[in-house]
Amino acid sequence: MSQSHHSNNPIKFAYWVPNVSGGLLVSKIEQRTGWDIDYNRKLAQIAERSGFDYALTQIRFTAGYGAEYQHESVSFTHALLAATQKLRVIAAILPGPWHPAVAAKQIATIDHLTAGRIAVNIVSGWFKTEFTAIGEPWLEHDERYRRSEEFIRALKGIWTQDDFSFFGDFYRFHHFTLKPKPLQQPHPEIFQGGSSRAARDMAARVSDWYFTNGNTLEGIKAQVDDIRAKAAKEGHAVKIGVNAFVIARDTEAEARAVLNEIIEKADTEAVNAFGHEVKQAGKASPEGEGNWAKSTFEDLVQYNDGFKTNLIGTPEQIAERIVALKAVGVDLILTGFLHFQEEVDYFGQRVLPLVRELEARQVDKVAA
Repeated sequence: MSQSHHSNNPIKFAYWVPNVSGGLLVSKIEQRTGWDIDYNRKLAQIAERSGFDYALTQIRFTAGYGAEYQHESVSFTHALLAATQKLRVIAAILPGPWHPAVAAKQIATIDHLTAGRIAVNIVSGWFKTEFTAIGEPWLEHDERYRRSEEFIRALKGIWTQDDFSFFGDFYRFHHFTLKPKPLQQPHPEIFQGGSSRAARDMAARVSDWYFTNGNTLEGIKAQVDDIRAKAAKEGHAVKIGVNAFVIARDTEAEARAVLNEIIEKADTEAVNAFGHEVKQAGKASPEGEGNWAKSTFEDLVQYNDGFKTNLIGTPEQIAERIVALKAVGVDLILTGFLHFQEEVDYFGQRVLPLVRELEARQVDKVAA
C-alpha cells in the first residue's frame, strides 16, 4: 500500500469502552472512570463530539485482574449506539460461548436498529480460567485461531449469501438464509486482534481490521509489513489498528509523573497473575511469541502493552508520534485513558486538531 494512501486518509481514532470495572489499568491509582451505563453513555457522546470514529467494548465473563464487574459486550454496544448518532461501536465476540448464527443474527438486528453503525471484534480468547469456569472447552493456541477463522467465514457467509452452506471442523451450516441481512455492505466490519503468527495469518485471510498490541515504531512497522504482504498474496487488504495508552498533559513532566504513579501503585499481585495467565497463553503459540511474550511488569500494568506505543507527553509530542505511526502504515489508534471523560475531551480539543494539521501538511507536501 503506497505512502500516499496513508497521507490521503485521515488516521482514525477509537477508544476502549470501560464496560468492565477497574478502567484499563491493573493499578490502584485513583481513576475517575466508571464502568456503569450512565458514565459510558456520556463518554460515548463526548468521544463522538471530540472526533472519535469508533468505540471498542470488552468481553469478560468472570472477574479477574482488577475487573470485578463486567457488562456483556453486545448489549452494551447497542446501548452506546442508541445514545449516539455517528460513532461506530465494535462489539467483542468470543467464539465458544457464541455461535456464529446467534452472533450474525444479533449483529444484523442491531445494525438495522442503529442505521448501520455496529462492527464486531472476534476475540480468540487468552483467559483459560474463564473458559473452565463456564464449562467451555479450552482449545490449544492455533486451534483457537482456526475456530475464529471459521467463525468469521461463517459470519461473512450468513451476512452476504442466501442458502448458505458451510462444512468446517467447528461449525456447520445447511442452506441457511438470514433475513434481514445487515444494512452495511458487504457486511459489518470485522476486527480481530492478536500478535502471534496464527493471528496475523488469519487476519491476512479474513479480517477487515487487525488490532496489534502497543509496540515501538520499528516493532509496529515489522508487523504491518508482514500482514500487508501476507494479505496481498491472498488478494485481500487489511487495515491496522494499534493499541496505545494516552497520557496527554500540558507538560511532558506532568505526563511522565502520571505514568510513574500508575506503575508505583500497580496492583502487583494482579499484574503478576495476569502476566502468568497471558504468558501461558502466548507460550502456547508454536513459536512461543503470542501477545505479551516480551512484556515487562511495567508493560503488563496496562492491558495490551499500551505504554509501549509512547503516546505520553504534550499534545504536540503525541500528535507527532501519531503521524509517525501513520507513516509506517497504521490506520487507527485504539486509545485508553486514566480518567476517560475528561481525557477524551482534552484529546479531542488539544491533540486531534494538531494531528489533522500535520496530516494536511503531508498532503500538501505530496501534492507539491
